[in-house]
Amino acid sequence: MTRASREPRAASAPAAPAHALASVLRRPAAAVLPLSAALVLGGVAWPASGAQAAQAEAAPGGPPPAARVVATATLPDIPLAEFGNGLLPGTVTDDRGVDLGGIGSDLYPAERPGEYWTVTDRGPNGQITVGKEKRRTFPVPGFDPAIVKIRATGDRVEVLHAIPLTTASGRPVTGLPNQPGRDEAPYSYDARTPLAYDPNGLDTEGLVRDRDGGFWLVDEYGPSLVHVSPSGRVLARHVPKGLNLTGTDYPVIESLPAIYLSRKGNRGFEGLALLPDGDLVMALQSPLLNPDKNSGEDSRTTRLLRFSPRENAVTAEYAYRFDPVGEVEPGQTKTSELKISALVALGGDRLLVQERTDKAARLYEIRLRRGADILGSAWDSAATSPSLEQLTDPAAAGVPVPAKRLVVDLGRVEGVPGKIEGVAVTGRHTLVLLNDNDFGMTDGPQAFDADGRLVDSGVETTLVTVRLDRPVR
Repeated sequence: MTRASREPRAASAPAAPAHALASVLRRPAAAVLPLSAALVLGGVAWPASGAQAAQAEAAPGGPPPAARVVATATLPDIPLAEFGNGLLPGTVTDDRGVDLGGIGSDLYPAERPGEYWTVTDRGPNGQITVGKEKRRTFPVPGFDPAIVKIRATGDRVEVLHAIPLTTASGRPVTGLPNQPGRDEAPYSYDARTPLAYDPNGLDTEGLVRDRDGGFWLVDEYGPSLVHVSPSGRVLARHVPKGLNLTGTDYPVIESLPAIYLSRKGNRGFEGLALLPDGDLVMALQSPLLNPDKNSGEDSRTTRLLRFSPRENAVTAEYAYRFDPVGEVEPGQTKTSELKISALVALGGDRLLVQERTDKAARLYEIRLRRGADILGSAWDSAATSPSLEQLTDPAAAGVPVPAKRLVVDLGRVEGVPGKIEGVAVTGRHTLVLLNDNDFGMTDGPQAFDADGRLVDSGVETTLVTVRLDRPVR
């Protein structure tokens, strides 16, 4: 639902931030659906799709399991100003009618069954073309990315807890771009007024929780790997060598290969998995623009990095090969639409990898074998020609590419929403999926009405449970 017709609200700051969410919860349901009474997985059963037979025939390495949605829940309308100011008072002066959304950037099982940690991305943003220039808009520039714990209750998604991301001194990190000339320039909601860059800003995506109760996140701007305390304070941000990011209010460590400076704009790290041995694996959403934009846009080869928190260093790198875009989304012809948005550790050296476009997604199983490591090889040098991204057949060129097994084609499962970015495996036969609804934003000047209030897209944040006929683990 849209709140475009509501009057602009001045953000009211609760007296005690620790209790701010509780005050929102106590509001009448007619005004705001309570945060603490919001979620539930309602058993919405769907018949198995007849297309699953065709899916089985197309699967490499044997037929994937048939799948069906067995439960669906949606996030109710929670005004973004009340959510944001409940965490860090005074950060959102006007939410322009935008509700909490974007929490589907990842999904990680929490301590209790049925509960999950999620993370927002950088906040509401869109694009408006002015002349020949596409400008990136930030309608709520004070929004601070947050880690959000949820559960499903009936057909509603309930927000149980939220943790704002903060700098060493406790300031919001914001979701604004970091560096002029490297990141997109930020503008106001109508693309008319330039906004300031913020070196602390994070476009958070993948999330896992470690044994100490802290979190690891990946970010698209750097791209970077971010270590966060249980309270949300950024402890360290690992970035590519040579990024030269200055002015941050937290430690920045240039520990990632320099070749990652060639990441495509708005396509940095997105998937993150925590392996049983404590290592992290992060996925580059799209191929590097290496050596140039056209090479990256046409490439089907992206990369995975393995990071050891014990050594505080990258320990391995893997080439990952997308399937042709028309196989992931029938009828789609633009290879640049392919993305990795989720990684899930399955045990040992096994990973579940999501390949998607905005309309379709597939899940594959791979193994990270030692012989597939390309870290420190010629493929990490910008001088190598042709580059890894330019190879039409990396395996034929001697690049070790992990073999893939199709687990499920979500594009053929009735009831699965588009733009799935959060994936969790909660049992041998069960997947839980969460979409990114982009805060109800759309691109173009029509995203806001004449009063500067959001014209909501109507896309809800939706949590679905999918039952597989054969085990995924």
